[in-house]
Amino acid sequence: MSLDPATISSLAAELAAADREHGVIDRITARYPDATVEDSYAIQRVWRDQGLAAGRVIAGRKIGLTSRAMQAATGITEPDYGIMFADTVVASGGEIRSAEYSNVRIEVELAFVLKEPLEGPDCTLEDVLTATEYVTPALEVLNSHIALEGRTIVDTIADNAAYGAMVLGDTRVAPGDVDLRWVAALLARNGVIEETGVAAGVLGHPATGVAWLANKIHPHGDRLEAGETILAGSFTRPVWVQAGDEVTCDYGDLGVITCSIV
Repeated sequence: MSLDPATISSLAAELAAADREHGVIDRITARYPDATVEDSYAIQRVWRDQGLAAGRVIAGRKIGLTSRAMQAATGITEPDYGIMFADTVVASGGEIRSAEYSNVRIEVELAFVLKEPLEGPDCTLEDVLTATEYVTPALEVLNSHIALEGRTIVDTIADNAAYGAMVLGDTRVAPGDVDLRWVAALLARNGVIEETGVAAGVLGHPATGVAWLANKIHPHGDRLEAGETILAGSFTRPVWVQAGDEVTCDYGDLGVITCSIV
């Protein structure tokens, strides 16, 4: 780490203020070129702990930049992760208030809901499937509080991996009942298909991303807990949305998710 604790706390406070005010701050790496990935996760943890102290409840974690589609869209090739609080979860058919977010985009995901904890350092794809109660389609709403142009993985991680909200589908499948690699989705905005993808685009199998996360957080004394929802990573590029848009994502046998941008 290159940033001192006072700087880390100050940057976490800037990001928290940007979240409250729905604004954007200058890139951390523009101001602190030597900032590291460890610095950015430290900033994220301070922000997380402040949320917990204020009474927020963790619903799960999100994994980002796990597919070639997302890596190509951002120019960032290393996966990342963030925290999802319970007050950011929206049911299918719900509303996303665009004024409460910055740089609003939608991604296509699968969500793993755990019935058992998952812990590194040697968590495998098979471990994830065993520990998963069910898988359900989901959309992630991206919410970036740091200027997009020129940002790096350090900026994105510090900004809670650009997570804003999660829209959960209604269909639940046991991981052994369907070949998750072949789950496909058609993402439409106002009736026009903008993106399509197959879940194998996430590291060859979406459960691989969940195993990666369990191993990644292990050195920090952390693990994925039973009951947590884990977004495995998008298998399409993000689609920009604005107030007035209607979003529909058709997952075939796994159902349809909708949300309105208001």
